[in-house]
Amino acid sequence: MASSLNTSESSCRTMPGGIATESEIYKKITLHVMPLLFISYLLAFLDRINIGYAQLQMKVDLGFSDAVYGVGAGIFFVSYLLFEVPSNLLLERIGARLTLLRIMFLWGLTSAGTMFVSNAPQFYIVRFLLGAFEAGFFPGIILYLTYWYPSTRRGAVTGQFMLAIPAAGIVGGPVSGWILKNMSGVGGFAGWQWLFLLEGLPTALLGVVCYFVLKNGPPEAPWLTHDEKALVAEVLQADAGISDATQTNVLAGIRDALRDVRLWCLAFIHFATVIANYTYTFWLPTVIKGLGINDLALVGGYSAIPYIFAGAGVLLLCKSSDVFKERRWHVGGSLAIAALSLSFIPMLHNSFALTLALLCFTGFFQFGASIAFWTIPSTYLRKEVAAVGIGLVSSIGVIGGFVSPVLLGFIKTQTGSLSSGIYIITAIMIVGSLTVLLALPKSAVRVGNVSERF
Repeated sequence: MASSLNTSESSCRTMPGGIATESEIYKKITLHVMPLLFISYLLAFLDRINIGYAQLQMKVDLGFSDAVYGVGAGIFFVSYLLFEVPSNLLLERIGARLTLLRIMFLWGLTSAGTMFVSNAPQFYIVRFLLGAFEAGFFPGIILYLTYWYPSTRRGAVTGQFMLAIPAAGIVGGPVSGWILKNMSGVGGFAGWQWLFLLEGLPTALLGVVCYFVLKNGPPEAPWLTHDEKALVAEVLQADAGISDATQTNVLAGIRDALRDVRLWCLAFIHFATVIANYTYTFWLPTVIKGLGINDLALVGGYSAIPYIFAGAGVLLLCKSSDVFKERRWHVGGSLAIAALSLSFIPMLHNSFALTLALLCFTGFFQFGASIAFWTIPSTYLRKEVAAVGIGLVSSIGVIGGFVSPVLLGFIKTQTGSLSSGIYIITAIMIVGSLTVLLALPKSAVRVGNVSERF
């Protein structure tokens, strides 16, 4: 209770001369930092999932089976996992501006270069390189936020940042569909080739913008006054003092974390949400096209509708979780509802209206659960392993991004249908839901006074 009061008092502190409160300073920081980070992550996620739209033409032009597509979509996560930690270590060495320039410029060019793929091995290589170059972007941004925000303010801005995931679907569907339909044959290139070029190059250019606009931290920000920088430094130093008291040797932390059964519960829950999300993102255009929508522009347009509901789910479920100070049912219950909703889709016999409605319903609860999940690890893991443990949970969960497309691609190639694969995915989601509700004790998923903390 004392810490909550201290945080509340701190956020209301006024600068000398009554210039600005701490909260007003952080509003200024958010205004200068978050919009560019949001757009960057939106483009990152768009470059990650646009293969779901491109494959509607690409598979036919290049003779790829659904299994080849699934392996190509999933191999991205293998290299992403391998290079995630080295990328973060490099960020600490060379700074955020150079790191974002390196990551975004290289992955943007690689994504654009996918237009020249002509066979399966080339497809696998490009997707592997894309994962390697993008690796470290998300955890790097999370680390970058610690340079500006104390832990008590980080939850809200992380949620704002991750809202880019459904936003990428809302924007990406109509844009990708329009490119596939209207750019096909222009300049002798197929629509899917223009898709990679037109959605990849802006990312590379934005990396250059980030280098010149973003700053490595508050001391470099020209839009903060000397007194404002001093207060931010004081806040971060106090927060770092609390964090340093709980840090331990990295290798010892990894060893202790891996021995903690709590970590494995959280890792599996995250795995279940990841495998669900990439089932949704990689195969949504295929499902909609299978409903008899042959106009690719309409496929893209209809694909945006479920993501609108997914974005609403992220906002409303995360807000509700804060208001009611409850995490387990918001995550576990929502994941179970999404699984049941998804399991009904193969039974609808290609009914367009009902399938689209269920996709919207599924997206609302599924994406809401996956984002709300990240409120749990920091309170559930023991303090001495929390820092390392959260990183391990993230890394282990990423494996779901490989399993989902590979599994569904193989099953669709063998059976000609996604139905069996969807049932397997929903079973994993149900087990993940039960893990939240049965394996995580209510007392371990505590919630403080959110209104004071954020």
